[in-house]
Amino acid sequence: MKEGFLFCVCQGTCPSFAKENAYEITNIVRKNFNVEFAAIHPQLCADDGDRFLRNLLKGTDIDVLYVAGCDPVMQKKMFKESFAAVGFDEKKLVGADVRNKTTEEVKKQISELIERTRKEGLK
Repeated sequence: MKEGFLFCVCQGTCPSFAKENAYEITNIVRKNFNVEFAAIHPQLCADDGDRFLRNLLKGTDIDVLYVAGCDPVMQKKMFKESFAAVGFDEKKLVGADVRNKTTEEVKKQISELIERTRKEGLK
């Protein structure tokens, strides 16, 4: 299964991400889970975030896209047009709300999410 990981940091100034080290979290995912890519983006819901997603996912064979950031329901709504524009199935998005947590809490949450998805598949 081919997987990608994105960490959206809400411009890097949002107080709800203040206790998290996005670089450390992204690096742990990259090293421990051997994903196809791991990246940090300042604001996936902005216009440049839409362009980033379209460019990243155009013609991709990624089976699962993990996105750490805000509420997963909001992620689906915000990324819907970008996904549709390049034919990326929105069911492949596995979002994680990581706001108001510490680095250690997010590392644990994302690790468990990836392990569960690998074991159980997409729902």
